Amino acid sequence: MSLLETSVGVGDMVLLDPLNEESLLKNLDKRFQHNEIYTYIGNVVISVNPYQKLPIFGPEFIDKYKEYNFYELKPHIYALANEAYQSLRDHDKDQCIIITGESGSGKTEASKLVMSYVAAVCEKGEEVNSVKEQLLQSNPVLEAFGNAKTIRNNNSSRFGKYMDIEFDFKGSPLGGVITNYLLEKSRVVKHVKGERNFHIFYQLLAGADAQLLKALKLEQDGSCYSYLNCEASRVDGMDDAANFRAMKNAMDIIGFSTEEFQHILEVVAMVLKLGNVELGDEFQANGVAGSSINDGKVIKDISDLMGLQSEVLERALCSRTMETKTEKVVTTLNKIQACYARDALAKNIYSRLFNWIVNRINEKIKVSNSAKKKVMGVLDIYGFEILKNNSFEQFVINYCNEKLQQVFIERTMKEEQEEYTKEGIAWDKIDYFDNSIICNLIEHNQQGILAMLDEECLRPGMVTDSTFLAKLNQMFSKHNYYESRVTQNAQHQHDPTLGLNCFRIQHYAGKVMYDVNGFLDKNNDLLFRDLSQALWSSKHPLLRTMFPEGDPKQASLKRPPTAGTQFKNSIATLMKNLYSKNPNYIRCIKPNEHQQRGVFSSDLVGIQARYLGLLENVRVRRAGYAYRQVYSAFLHRYRMLSRSTWPHWHGQSREGVEKLLEELTLDSKELAFGRTKIFIRSPNSLFYLEEQRRIRIHQLAALIQKIYRGWRCRTHYQLMRKSQILISAWFRGNAQKKRYGKIKASTLLIQAFVRGWKARKEYRKYFRSGAALHLSNFIYRCMARKFLLSLKDNLPSQITDNRWPSPPYKAFNLANQELKRIFHHCRCKKYWDQLSPQKKEALKEKLCASELFKGKKASYPGSVPVPFRGDYVKLHEKPKLQTVAEGPVLMAETVNKVNRANGKMTPRILLLTKSHVILVDANGSKVKTVIGLENVAEVSVSSLQNGLFGLHLTEISSVGAKGDFLLVSDHVIELLTKLYQAMLDKMKKQLPITVTEEFTVKFKDGNMTVKVIQSQKGGQGNKISCKKKGSNQLEVLA
Repeated sequence: MSLLETSVGVGDMVLLDPLNEESLLKNLDKRFQHNEIYTYIGNVVISVNPYQKLPIFGPEFIDKYKEYNFYELKPHIYALANEAYQSLRDHDKDQCIIITGESGSGKTEASKLVMSYVAAVCEKGEEVNSVKEQLLQSNPVLEAFGNAKTIRNNNSSRFGKYMDIEFDFKGSPLGGVITNYLLEKSRVVKHVKGERNFHIFYQLLAGADAQLLKALKLEQDGSCYSYLNCEASRVDGMDDAANFRAMKNAMDIIGFSTEEFQHILEVVAMVLKLGNVELGDEFQANGVAGSSINDGKVIKDISDLMGLQSEVLERALCSRTMETKTEKVVTTLNKIQACYARDALAKNIYSRLFNWIVNRINEKIKVSNSAKKKVMGVLDIYGFEILKNNSFEQFVINYCNEKLQQVFIERTMKEEQEEYTKEGIAWDKIDYFDNSIICNLIEHNQQGILAMLDEECLRPGMVTDSTFLAKLNQMFSKHNYYESRVTQNAQHQHDPTLGLNCFRIQHYAGKVMYDVNGFLDKNNDLLFRDLSQALWSSKHPLLRTMFPEGDPKQASLKRPPTAGTQFKNSIATLMKNLYSKNPNYIRCIKPNEHQQRGVFSSDLVGIQARYLGLLENVRVRRAGYAYRQVYSAFLHRYRMLSRSTWPHWHGQSREGVEKLLEELTLDSKELAFGRTKIFIRSPNSLFYLEEQRRIRIHQLAALIQKIYRGWRCRTHYQLMRKSQILISAWFRGNAQKKRYGKIKASTLLIQAFVRGWKARKEYRKYFRSGAALHLSNFIYRCMARKFLLSLKDNLPSQITDNRWPSPPYKAFNLANQELKRIFHHCRCKKYWDQLSPQKKEALKEKLCASELFKGKKASYPGSVPVPFRGDYVKLHEKPKLQTVAEGPVLMAETVNKVNRANGKMTPRILLLTKSHVILVDANGSKVKTVIGLENVAEVSVSSLQNGLFGLHLTEISSVGAKGDFLLVSDHVIELLTKLYQAMLDKMKKQLPITVTEEFTVKFKDGNMTVKVIQSQKGGQGNKISCKKKGSNQLEVLA
């Protein structure tokens, strides 16, 4: 019952006393100053916009409110959402939440809070979460295209929105349907100073990258476009670029494709650029005024975006085709008419784009199956408006609010009557204002203002706004809720505030004067057929679908329904929908005009309170009995006020309430006992009960405190007494333990000394016999320590240093050798770990060369310090050789090939790859021989200081059939090492390398013995001479 216990004003204004406008405003102000922005009128929530973030929202508060009933906690929008959701889920009652208020009062935020609460409390699951996310993400998209900055609100919804959220039998959301009402499309072409166009235009220019803007033929500077108000291009606290990204992300989540998103932006760009189409005067040959396009580039850009020829669009903007059943007449438009056609086109394109987006969202979030569903509707619609200049838009908005007020009064009175009948309470007729007469004044099918407006729009002849006003004056001259200058004159009244072109209607919220100028044009909402047909013929897929009436095959001479008729029909559908559901109301109030936190303007709030009919709402709720409660809850709250019911009542709850109220001596006229509830007529009686309860609670609290203090003192004394006894017992026991411990320790010490004395006396004679062994062990340890310390200070510093200190004693020879081996291995491993992978590979090649040629060939020692280069012909400068190799080259150098016939030598370039040995002529232009490694059988090499070696091939190969090769290399150690490793990698076998001074090579004509002889001249290097001795022997002088 926190609602009654709150100390800030009155939480439910049904209990307000006295009840008048002043006390109502004072109560709202008092609660607002304490950040209590929500107040009840029965089950209606009044929400005052705080213009700041308050710590009363989020998961913590959602969890809190979903566990309690409506009146059990402080007034909150979560309480209303919870009541509606639980009634839908548990009682199968379709719900509707109606959110009203003027611009800037927080209607959009209220609808978001309701949807976020419902999304948070319903069941979780992957599919359910996806549906919830789609429903929530529809808000950023609709805000981007339907909201704008106004003087009153930076994020004002310029359309009405009704969303039906559909649930399954468990209360999980399945999908929804969105209906939009009366988008303010006139804002596209005109808005007052200090306001902005729709958000999407600014978001597109701020958030799109340069490539996208170029594709849309747009500039980032908003001052380039006449439809945008440059003075208010930026809004404090609003990041257009971030909102553009959020809108795009929301579209992705809902299910818009990339192509659809691009098409939408293209249509937005068309509307933006249409404002830059400048029209000029042009006179025809017959003197008739016409019009023309001043800047052909702008019209060409728009035509390119539309996929239309610029001549077609220009003709549609500057001329009009009048068509009857028998003939077709083309007339030119003057500059004023052409400007009207341009603006009408821009408004229609944007309005139809908005409707298409809403329908596309509905396709994504609609429920596919036809099973029975529960429905919760959320209506976020404009509140009652009285502006300085009220036109057609304010007229239909106020008509909508009249219908909503009618729903509220009828449903509220019906609920009151049903409850009184159900409880068996006598029903007294309640006097209240029935606004159905005002609704009939506006919506009557034959004699309503909207019917008159349609009739005037369709009437042939000279029709103006003045003729429409004259018709209204004639029809409603004696109507009590209609007045104009003509009707006042007839009644001999004079009101200078009522203009000549105006009429005034007495709405439920007050009198509103409407200026009829523009009523006919806004109701007609004409778009010339030439423009519809031009856009239908465009190649733009989205634009074409938005203008189906432009299809010549579906052309109709029948006028489309007027804007007023469309709005009236949609309101009728909405009313039918609302009457089929249980309504819940949120009335939003704007506390000040400047959107400042903590500022409460009583005059402004008073006007809104009258517009919203808050005082009327309270009076309707208080008609009869102001407070009612079920017997059990009432008895539970007030049982402490009677000795008969406190602390426990064992009888029926109603009997306990009757006994309780009998002892309190309340006036019987103030009470009524229903079947399940107690009814209290005036708030004063309830406040008397609350005051008596407060006093009794203080008395009971004092009694509880007295008993508690006595119990605490007794308990404390008993605990201290037990503690004192326990401490004394532990102290005495501890003292005895310490004394026993000291005695025991002393006894053990004496025993130890006695035993030691006996042991020393017994074994004293044996002490000298073991002294020699101890001395020798000590000497050996000292010698070993001295040896190891000396060795530590004389260790070799370089890895190539093979010196090692000799041991001082022969006994240490074996240990010294083992230490030398361990140290060498450790030093080598440390050096190896520091090497890079390339150096490791180089050392592996050197190790392989050592295993093959160390101690066998005289040129090996000279090759040890020389790094293996691999490339000795500058292979990177010869691309032809690289293409010949067809893979990585392991070795490339110039060798001399010994001729088989005469022993002469011919230079060749040898390329060694992972799979071939390739011989190329010295110029590198022609491949002479390609030898696969699998065809190499053996290599023979001389042990002398020369580079001669024989390459023996297998006989079965095609190359081997010609014979072996006798080659001379300057880097024979490196070449044969790399050949050996390549053979091992490819063939997984070792290449036999024979070091000998005489070997046999096989040629095609037969075998030849090669004999290497050392020259007596002592020459150095690889210079050799070959001389053929006979037909089967070759002598090589090295």
